[in-house]
Amino acid sequence: MAESCHSRSLSWLVKPCIPSDPNRHFCTPSPLRLVSQPTTSAAPTPVTTISDLPDDLLLECLARLPASSLPSLPLVSRRFNRLFIFNSDSFAFLRRRLGLLNHSLIALSVSLDLSVLSSAILRLHPSDFNSGMSPDLDRWTFPLSVTSDNFSHARAVSTGRFVYLIGRNAMLRSDVWTRSVTICAKPVFPRKKFAVAAIRDRVYVAGGSSRTSAVEEYDPETDSWRIVCDAPCRRYGCVGATTENGIFYIAGGLKLSGNQNTLDAHTCAGSIDAYHIASGTWIRTHSSSITTVPAGGCILGACGIGDMLYIMASHALEISFWRWNGEASTLSIRGGGTNGRWDKLKPPPVPGQVGTGLRFSCTAVGPNKVAAVVHVSAVRGRVAAGAVNGALLVYDIRSGEWTYGPYILPESRRTSCVSVEC
Repeated sequence: MAESCHSRSLSWLVKPCIPSDPNRHFCTPSPLRLVSQPTTSAAPTPVTTISDLPDDLLLECLARLPASSLPSLPLVSRRFNRLFIFNSDSFAFLRRRLGLLNHSLIALSVSLDLSVLSSAILRLHPSDFNSGMSPDLDRWTFPLSVTSDNFSHARAVSTGRFVYLIGRNAMLRSDVWTRSVTICAKPVFPRKKFAVAAIRDRVYVAGGSSRTSAVEEYDPETDSWRIVCDAPCRRYGCVGATTENGIFYIAGGLKLSGNQNTLDAHTCAGSIDAYHIASGTWIRTHSSSITTVPAGGCILGACGIGDMLYIMASHALEISFWRWNGEASTLSIRGGGTNGRWDKLKPPPVPGQVGTGLRFSCTAVGPNKVAAVVHVSAVRGRVAAGAVNGALLVYDIRSGEWTYGPYILPESRRTSCVSVEC
């Protein structure tokens, strides 16, 4: 068995497999013969452009543009215009989330020859009032086709991105994003020195007419006015304000009675009427008005922040500044409420003198500031000494201090100011 497994017994099998001349048996590779294939051109790689993006992604991209590019955005294409105009709420939400929206003060005024509408945007950043007041100020003008005295005592109010300038017998709408101005439907009754406020994207006006005590409502969607109710009294020279509880306040002015031929003026300069929009009811206390400024002050300007009403008033030789909390009075739309709580705040740094015409255009700028533009007019040839027409004053609710701001439209006549986010 061992002998059968010896290597010599297998040599006859291995020997035929060994070549006699190894140099003659190298394997050299030979090229393979390729079968020719028909040539075809490669398909082009598809290129994705911004126009191929869905609307939500495109709106996200457009929302990141700087504010200076917004006026020309609707002119790029019809799709851009559609997204920008008809999705303004979503557009504003995206810019607010990105920190690109700031509380801004919009000033509107008509030139002395009543031919040009001047506008200015004062963008107020949180640090502006702590660094010497050097905010971003942007001005532009628009020629008016209405060359009458319709806007000599105009009132301004804002709803979203739009600012409405309401005159005696005309109304303009200014888009603060596109810098465009549109002529809108005029109120039913001509008015001058009236009260105006915006509540739930609708505009309300009252007073300023000897013909009627009607309160009118403007619907921006239909561009139409309608009468909603009659005010308790006809006021002239009044101011308007609103709070977050949906109440339209009509403050100050003169109370007119009688017909157009025999008008009697009674002072109601310190009283306030309140109209609850949702219920369509006037809020009443033991008297016809909801409340009256303490010490018989004459209301010169007013605005609302939250459920608080901030009021400028004149008391003979001084200007006072008040905060009224209507919620603290358990107001009832059926009557029986009290007069609320009045808090006296630090007065603005302007003089108040007997016989001088001093008014304020007041508006809330964000949740913590009240802005007031000073209007000075001569009465019996006298002008309040030290008061500068067109001066901007800003009150910080948290610190309780007043600060002077820049002159927004110093070359124009009476300026109306409102607050928007832009």
